Amino acid sequence: MATTPLSVRPSTPSLLDERGDLVAELRTIGMVWERELIRFVRTRTRILSSFVQPILFLFVLGYGMTTLVGSTEGFTFKKFVFPGIVAMSVVMTAIFSAISIVWDREFGFLREMVVAPVSRSSLVIGKTLGGASIATVQGTIMLALAPLIGVHLTATLVGQVIGLELLMAVGLTSFGVFVASRIQRIEAFQVVMQLLLFPMLFLSGALFPLKGLPTWLAVLTRLNPVTYAVDPLRRVVFAVQAVPPAAAARFSTGISLFGTMLSLSAEIGIFCVFTAVFLALAIVGFGKPE
Repeated sequence: MATTPLSVRPSTPSLLDERGDLVAELRTIGMVWERELIRFVRTRTRILSSFVQPILFLFVLGYGMTTLVGSTEGFTFKKFVFPGIVAMSVVMTAIFSAISIVWDREFGFLREMVVAPVSRSSLVIGKTLGGASIATVQGTIMLALAPLIGVHLTATLVGQVIGLELLMAVGLTSFGVFVASRIQRIEAFQVVMQLLLFPMLFLSGALFPLKGLPTWLAVLTRLNPVTYAVDPLRRVVFAVQAVPPAAAARFSTGISLFGTMLSLSAEIGIFCVFTAVFLALAIVGFGKPE
């Protein structure tokens, strides 16, 4: 009597294999993140230079403009510009942290990373988290200057600022990784970033209020993704300051979009969308052949 052959089920990856893959990807992210931190710590000139420009803006521009603008019921321009300077420190560090990709490409290390049996998404996420961690620490250190200009800090405020800094850093590091993935030379990266960085900073409202601007300038500030990261930072800082009504009207916060004043959560949500787009572009750009 002939036996009926057993049906053969297609082989499927076991749960153990899936967990193993996940652990391998997480290990890759952790190693790339750690490598970015080690590289930053070992370049002391980079640490020093990343503080120089924000400090110059805060004290030289802040005090210089205060003599020109004056104060409103004791609230000075340098107090207004302080959150913008903190954001500037985060943005500059986050974007320029992506220069390590160009550096690795020039020395051939990037090719070794790309051909490794790991997903390129893990490499991008690891580099993004590494750059974002460095930028967040840089911005947080800038908070130590707050008492020198009369800005009051609380434990809750510091926690909120660190959270906003981390979100800002992830978005801008992703943007930097995307740009760096398409550039072959360090010199070219520096030129391109200078052309992109300063317009993004100056059009973000970091150095001036967004109220009462000419129409063309108002449109540019609303198209700038950094605007939706700087204003939430300023709003949470101002929330714990004694800002007189006249100063609040003169140094106003908030973003008006299509005639509607956005809430704090709406601004953060918009920047989260930009962050997701930048991260997706970085992964796609990193995955293309050189």
